[in-house]
Amino acid sequence: MTSDLLTDTAAGLAARMAAREVSAREVVDAHLDRIEATDGDGTSDTDVHAFLTVVADTARRHADDVDQRRVTGRDLGPLAGVPLALKDLFTMRGAPTTVGSRILEGWVPPYDATVTEKLRAADVIVLGKTNMDEFAMGSSTENSAYGPTRNPWDLGRVPGGSSGGSAAAVAALQAPLSLGTDTGGSIRQPAALCGLVGSKPTYGAVSRYGMVAFASSLDQAGPFARSVTDAALLQSVIQGHDPRDSTSIDPVRVGRDLPDLLADLDAGVEGLTIGVVTELQGEGYEPGVLAAFEDSLRRFEALGATVVEASIPHASYGLPAYYLVAPSEASSNLARFDGVRYGLRVDAPTAEEMNAATRGAGFGPEVRRRIMIGTHALSSGYYDAFYNQASRVRRLIANDFATAFEQVDVLVSPTSPSVAFPLGDKTDDPLAMYLNDVATVPASLAGVPAVSVPNGRGAEGLPTGLQVMGPLLGDDRCFRVARALEADLGLDPVPSGANAVAPA
Repeated sequence: MTSDLLTDTAAGLAARMAAREVSAREVVDAHLDRIEATDGDGTSDTDVHAFLTVVADTARRHADDVDQRRVTGRDLGPLAGVPLALKDLFTMRGAPTTVGSRILEGWVPPYDATVTEKLRAADVIVLGKTNMDEFAMGSSTENSAYGPTRNPWDLGRVPGGSSGGSAAAVAALQAPLSLGTDTGGSIRQPAALCGLVGSKPTYGAVSRYGMVAFASSLDQAGPFARSVTDAALLQSVIQGHDPRDSTSIDPVRVGRDLPDLLADLDAGVEGLTIGVVTELQGEGYEPGVLAAFEDSLRRFEALGATVVEASIPHASYGLPAYYLVAPSEASSNLARFDGVRYGLRVDAPTAEEMNAATRGAGFGPEVRRRIMIGTHALSSGYYDAFYNQASRVRRLIANDFATAFEQVDVLVSPTSPSVAFPLGDKTDDPLAMYLNDVATVPASLAGVPAVSVPNGRGAEGLPTGLQVMGPLLGDDRCFRVARALEADLGLDPVPSGANAVAPA
């Protein structure tokens, strides 16, 4: 029974609980036991170390409450009783929110993020807060102040980042669902490296209220799951207008509702035109990644889609533009961590010295690097040359996407240029690390939705991913195409191999 509870989909678990075949308490206990058996504290090379905080007592109380209300016939949500792992940059009353940084160590927020409220209202049960690259700055979850997370497919490799803890928790069968954030690929890249489905919604479809900011014009929350259906269900729960977030999409103002992500999920791809982005493949991509991608294109054609070449002409400028825009916004957002209002404080004789000492002790090297890049890009004499120029490139990329979607229904590319790489392999080479985002950054800059779906195995049998990008508010189309490929491939999402996490 325990193994079945761990390997079942979120939709499957929800159906079993609704039929009273199993209780929410049994499901939660099974996953808490799995966390205890496999997660560890990161000190052992067999630890996944996906979680920074586990709220076992809170989760059990919530599960008991769901079970009681089910017995009394109360209405419950479509994912009621399903466990979830929450990235440690969403505020949650009663639990620390560290953002993977020493500067917020021990801070317990007095309020819930909007997505946390939505999860509670839907009776999704939060098991705990997951590890991440500090302030979401990284592609490997090695920048966490609390140690790295390991990839459940190979414990000697990274899970991707910055949402690596959320991805690893789902891949390791510690939770059937998790939430991460995606600024330049931080959901999609870990999803690809961990053999999962990961979605970056249309910018503004999910509220950012209560989500500690990295780059406000790019950050977006989204789901991880072991199936497309589960990911679409979870995104349906968390999306929606929020007046507390000025960037939240208001259906009244835009003149259309957010898409129904489930209505056409199984409609297939017959009759659709799929555009292959020429700029997001080729040199720099591993042979196994490209082979899996080519196989996916053949499958789409066999399923009735028309596959054509498409171009995002300015995509090659995406990475440099992103690494000016995002650090600039980070420099501004992180100015609030000054040792005065909350979090870490290192005392010193003067306020200026205290501020410098606090930030020096509280921020890790990658965060300091990006703050310095951003501060320089925004400084007098450089603002036009750097930040403004990057913003112009961003607009050109958004225009490229809009033009492309006049000819095709979706765009596709590999999600990541490589499979998961060994821990420590790129930590001393920031540029090599940044190149992991080359395929995911353009969609982030344009604000369009994108879903990564497992599409095969690359080097050493490790997972690869295919990225499906849609027009603004075309999230449903992305899920539909991803679901068609998932159904045709029938890949097993449970990690395997000699170095994989212990089986359930």
